[in-house]
Order: sequence, then C-alpha cells, then structure tokens
Amino acid sequence: MTVRRGRLVVAGLAVAGLLAGGGACAQPSPSSDSEAFAAANAAAMAVMMRDMHVAPSGHVDRDFAAMMIPHHQGAVDMALAELRFGRDARLRRLAQEIIVTQLSEIAVMRLTLDDLPEGAAPGGHPHSPEPER
Repeated sequence: MTVRRGRLVVAGLAVAGLLAGGGACAQPSPSSDSEAFAAANAAAMAVMMRDMHVAPSGHVDRDFAAMMIPHHQGAVDMALAELRFGRDARLRRLAQEIIVTQLSEIAVMRLTLDDLPEGAAPGGHPHSPEPER
C-alpha cells in the first residue's frame, strides 16, 4: 500500500468514525458553533486555495488532477465542519455524501496520477485538438 493510499484509508476510517457519531471532540455550545464553523471553514478554504496553485507541468491531465485534489479535499474539510457544527439533518446527510463522493474522486485522481507520465506528453498533449490550419 502506498503512502497516499494509506492516507485515504486513514481518512476513510476517520470519516466513518464521525459518521457513526464516534468523534472525539465534544460538541461546542450553540453560541460558539457559528464562530467555530467560520474558523474551520476559513482554514479549509485557505489550505485549498494555497494547494490549488500548482506550477504547470506541461501535462494537462497531471495539472488538472493536481489542482482538483486540493479542491475536492477542501470540500471534504468543509463538509466535516458541517458535520461537526451543523444541525440540519438534510445538510448533514448532504455533507456525508460530499465526503464519500469527494474522497472516492480523490482516490481515482491519485491513482491516475501514479499512472501518468511525468512532464509534458511528447509532441503535445495526446488529447489536444488538432491545430487550426
């Protein structure tokens, strides 16, 4: 198991614990929920925005995945904040779905990155449209 796959397994187990109500953190009081949620959400957004800035590799597929992984992880982190602080059952279910779906998509992108060649594809990107003549 690679380190990346191991991290996904650990993340999946942590999410499963949260979804089962086994989170180790006590629920904050309702008066502090809004501030705590705002702080968690702001932190998730800051990390996402920072990590989405990827130097172009010259390989469109590699660059797409490298930028989308932190984007999806940001969605997971924001959904986790909803599960921790939110009260609406519909939004909590949606947050659970977001976590499962986004983690699955992150796994696909990471596995695909492992299979992609490093750097630019020779002669341009293999899926690029033909140049206009």
